[in-house]
Amino acid sequence: MNTIRTSLKALAAAVALIGLGSAQAAIVITEVAPWASGNSPYAKDWFELTNTGSSAVDITGWKMDDDSNSFSAAVALTGITTIAAGESVIFTETSIAASFLSTWFGTAGNSSLQIGYYSGSGVGLSATSDAVNIFNAAGVKQASVSFGASDSVAPYQTFDNAAGLNNVTISQLSVAGVNGAFVAINDAAEIGSPGSIAAVPEASTYAMLLAGLGMIGVMSRRRTA
Repeated sequence: MNTIRTSLKALAAAVALIGLGSAQAAIVITEVAPWASGNSPYAKDWFELTNTGSSAVDITGWKMDDDSNSFSAAVALTGITTIAAGESVIFTETSIAASFLSTWFGTAGNSSLQIGYYSGSGVGLSATSDAVNIFNAAGVKQASVSFGASDSVAPYQTFDNAAGLNNVTISQLSVAGVNGAFVAINDAAEIGSPGSIAAVPEASTYAMLLAGLGMIGVMSRRRTA
């Protein structure tokens, strides 16, 4: 009986943690390609933002900066006003949506993927080491990652932050078949997962935990009958 109670408490705690995480909207930087300006057909660096919460986030007036980490030096995020719950969006250095979509997804494209852009002096992402810092309209930092040297030879792999870590240095590189990463349709030299939502806990995980709770509840009732 003690074992059943312990297991039940553990599962309940896990469900509570997942529920707490999903109930709070949170923007994280889930992917960065600082080598793309010099090693891709569209010739612009990019990063991905993911909303890991359960409600949409209005990013009107939000800005980004690199490793200078300064709101006063930050530039506007343009072209996207809202990130839905569980959605991943892309921001490129200047507006290149058509070329980006063609390179990664081919002629079929990906009509559901939002692509915005940023532009301005002093915010280019360095392939040797740099950072991405995201601020809301009031200047409060919402997300931040730093990274070291990126790929210098093909295939060029994006920095993968599918774990949704924040205020850390990310070093994991994208691998085709892992966390939604794939080889770009029209450029075999690029590997990444633009538009994937691997950082968001899967609904199936939540369902499995609930199923586990139900099973242990049945076992408990049988034990006490």
